[in-house]
Amino acid sequence: MPRTAALHLLDAVINHKLLLDDALVQTPSFGKLEQRDRALAQQITRTVLRHLGEINFIISSFLDKPMGKKGVGALNVMRIGLAQLLMLEIADHAALDTAVDLCRGGDLAPYRKLVNAILRRAQREGAALLATQDAAQLNTPAWLWQSWVTAYGEDTARAIADQHLIEAPLDITPKGDLAEWADELKAELMPTGTLRLYGHKGAITELPGFAEGAWWIQDIAASLPARLLGDVRDLDVIDLCAAPGGKTMELAAAGARVTAVDRSEKRLKRVAENLKRTHLQAKLITADALEWRPDFLADAVLLDAPCSATGTARRHPDVIQLKQPGDVAKLAALQGRLLRAAIEMVRPGGLIVFCTCSLQPEEGAAQIHALLKDNDLVRLDPLQPSEAGTLTEIVTADGFLRTLPCHLGAQGGMDGFFAARLRRR
Repeated sequence: MPRTAALHLLDAVINHKLLLDDALVQTPSFGKLEQRDRALAQQITRTVLRHLGEINFIISSFLDKPMGKKGVGALNVMRIGLAQLLMLEIADHAALDTAVDLCRGGDLAPYRKLVNAILRRAQREGAALLATQDAAQLNTPAWLWQSWVTAYGEDTARAIADQHLIEAPLDITPKGDLAEWADELKAELMPTGTLRLYGHKGAITELPGFAEGAWWIQDIAASLPARLLGDVRDLDVIDLCAAPGGKTMELAAAGARVTAVDRSEKRLKRVAENLKRTHLQAKLITADALEWRPDFLADAVLLDAPCSATGTARRHPDVIQLKQPGDVAKLAALQGRLLRAAIEMVRPGGLIVFCTCSLQPEEGAAQIHALLKDNDLVRLDPLQPSEAGTLTEIVTADGFLRTLPCHLGAQGGMDGFFAARLRRR
């Protein structure tokens, strides 16, 4: 049953701190479902994670006392029921009946009456209670909310958080003619030169062009950093931390001789599979970029560094629920070391593009300012607004690329990305 799978997925994410993408692979009850039921299980799980602050507020408001450690499973049953009652277009009776059914046996049985009582009260009073609350702030962990208010101002922080509550559309990067594939896929041509498909619910593998490798899935913001290298035809380009391979495919499709490096053999196999499907070529190397050095100096290096990924919450609502402030500091330190390693791989006059899918300043502009302060081997090659086409708001006064989830908000938004272009002296 899809709701049983959703219960197991939430347990993996909320109680065992597993990323949802990993939980989807490791949860047997999800893997056994048909495609339609998988979609429902994912929809319920993602909705709970998007609205976790609101849902927890309802539960705590209606409970006489905290549930305790033994009640964590029942809490997740309540969360599943509340997501269906208050956030999804699912019949009330279905939400109520299936939640009670989840409590028919085992450790959940003692909580059956309580779950039913909380959900029925929420059916009557929940929407009115939520209307009195600040949903954007309630659904965002306090430390993240404050960091975004400090970095971008409260209005923008609110716009970011609001965008996180909306299911992201499907973004596609084609190899061939954009207009032709826009027509074939019934997709919208975006200002980024990629395609956007709204409301797609089926298997991606069933879409026209997938089997023949005509395109790949890639958020429109993620498609931008590789373009900052300009014309890469016949250039030697190193793609560091390359998995899952979207930027590798971009560079290969543009005619570069690509060396893709990633420390994870498993993730690099996925890059190989994507390259095979899209009939593109790159040299794949399993190595730690901190230690590996090429036997040549590249014309350019693209470093998509490991980061907190707080810019991806539209697609990965689990991320902002799992990350902690200490994670950002540790990752920022790693990014600094990787950036300095990347500089050693580029010829004089060559380019380095550093990017992260994070909204945190420590993983963006602060990283570049710190580098330029104590490293005279590179200089900033600032982006010009003209390079962004009609999206001039994504180029900062310092010449960095900074996309936010609320950019193109009326069209579904985009991931939060930072990128800077450096030139080797």
